[in-house]
Amino acid sequence: MKPLLLWVSLCLVGSTVSNAQSSIPHGTPERMFLPRDTFWGYAQFDLAPPHNEIDPNICRADAGNFGGVNAPCTAFARYMLSGYVEARPFGRGEFRRFLLFGEPRFLFGRNLPQTLYTWSFAGIGVERSWGVGIYMGKGFEMRWTQHFLFSRFGSRDRNLGGADLGPNGPWGRYNMIGVRKYFGERRY
Repeated sequence: MKPLLLWVSLCLVGSTVSNAQSSIPHGTPERMFLPRDTFWGYAQFDLAPPHNEIDPNICRADAGNFGGVNAPCTAFARYMLSGYVEARPFGRGEFRRFLLFGEPRFLFGRNLPQTLYTWSFAGIGVERSWGVGIYMGKGFEMRWTQHFLFSRFGSRDRNLGGADLGPNGPWGRYNMIGVRKYFGERRY
């Protein structure tokens, strides 16, 4: 009985090792809804050095002229936390070409060009977009994207004085249809 258990356990360990080497065994169909590789994406943290702040187009570039270091419009970012998430919810059939995606960018800081440079992590706001796409073959995707207005956080969600440019943010609100072409292969 013990040799039989030893043989079964060795077979199970061997099959686990071979399954680890090949992610999907040949002939095994992928699940129809929410396959193993449904989500793909990345997160990124960026730091802008002094005299090179991120401008979300909330305040005029000469905002320092409206109060110097005490000017109310200090929405020039030092930090950006951004990301991209893509979901392909179907694993089989023609629907496997369908995808959903989202791309938020959070901005933080309290700076004025040529006037005030700080390392503050005060929240400024979020710029976001989302969309749907379909893979057309040979590396081409067609995408529909909805981009929203810049959403301000907390005390910056009001008029910030004479240098305030209004609610449009860097790109304003828009929809677009685009075609993306993938090429090459990543080395890692």
